[in-house]
Amino acid sequence: MTIKSFHIEYDAINSRNTFTNGDTLNGRIVLEADKETKINSLALIAKGKARACWTEHYDNDKSDVYWYDEKYYNFRHDIVKETRHDDSEIIGIGRHVFPFSFKIPDREMPSSFWSMFGRVLHKLKAELKQSMRLKKRTEIYYTFVSRADMSIPRLLLPQHTYNDKYIPFGFGKVTMDVRVRKMGYKAGESMNVRVDVNNLSKCSVRPRFILYEKRTFSGGGRNKVEMRPVLKAKGDSVESCSGKKTVTQVITLPSELPPSIINCSVVKLEYKLKIFLNIKWSSDPEVMLPLIILPRETDITFLPPSYYDLSIEAFEDQNQPPSTTQDVDLPPSYETSSLYPCLPSDEFYSTL
Repeated sequence: MTIKSFHIEYDAINSRNTFTNGDTLNGRIVLEADKETKINSLALIAKGKARACWTEHYDNDKSDVYWYDEKYYNFRHDIVKETRHDDSEIIGIGRHVFPFSFKIPDREMPSSFWSMFGRVLHKLKAELKQSMRLKKRTEIYYTFVSRADMSIPRLLLPQHTYNDKYIPFGFGKVTMDVRVRKMGYKAGESMNVRVDVNNLSKCSVRPRFILYEKRTFSGGGRNKVEMRPVLKAKGDSVESCSGKKTVTQVITLPSELPPSIINCSVVKLEYKLKIFLNIKWSSDPEVMLPLIILPRETDITFLPPSYYDLSIEAFEDQNQPPSTTQDVDLPPSYETSSLYPCLPSDEFYSTL
């Protein structure tokens, strides 16, 4: 053995070890030799790429594979330039450090993401060539968090929607009017949801809340869509024939919730809040509100109060103290999307 150890290290720039558009990533390629040896070339390669891939099976035992790639950057820096065999660089026994500096492109790119059917990966790769030996490679993934797009329409403006339901067999009518302060939230932030219920029916109703994570993978002209619950909560009951009542629910978003991905044609990560009234012996009236989860580092500047349809006092009715999010067990099949991707080992993704 000549090369005993070959790996990449990089320096964190914040406590979460994340990087964003335009950041400079400083690191080093570390090579340890157990005897004097020659190096023909040593290169650093930085890549950003998204890939979706899944298989669809049919009744006739046939199947189709759908996949698509989207590339963002492919940077190469020759630390030791390739030379003829006679001009190869000679290194001695021991540890050798080759520093590098890579500036992440300051352009629109999706955040790091990993799942079974699609991934957005940002990685550093080193290639070492030696005469009469196989090329050596090593790589490491870093977590890229895209800078928040604050130009999304109505990102910081209130959302308002409603629905009503005539309960069959003469049980009456129920109306719900739903308002939230804005569409854009950061992970870990608390969200106040106001539900004005007008219960003119003979049934008691109870607002329920489910935050869904929607994943869309695109490839080969087809889409694969997954909807997964992130959290659930229950509001206070509204008794039968009680008329108008306001239920205010405080929902605290999980602190490790990955930011939305809406700037990638291969992988999309979206969030939707479903609010519905649980009614026995009848279908439930429901509404869906889109949410944008912003990176935690986002500096949110709120608009003046005159831009809002409702004042803060309207959301925090002192006569209706808000209930807090209740813990509800999620299905065991729920797979959390990770902002910090599990490092893939399968061959298909190793070509990134």
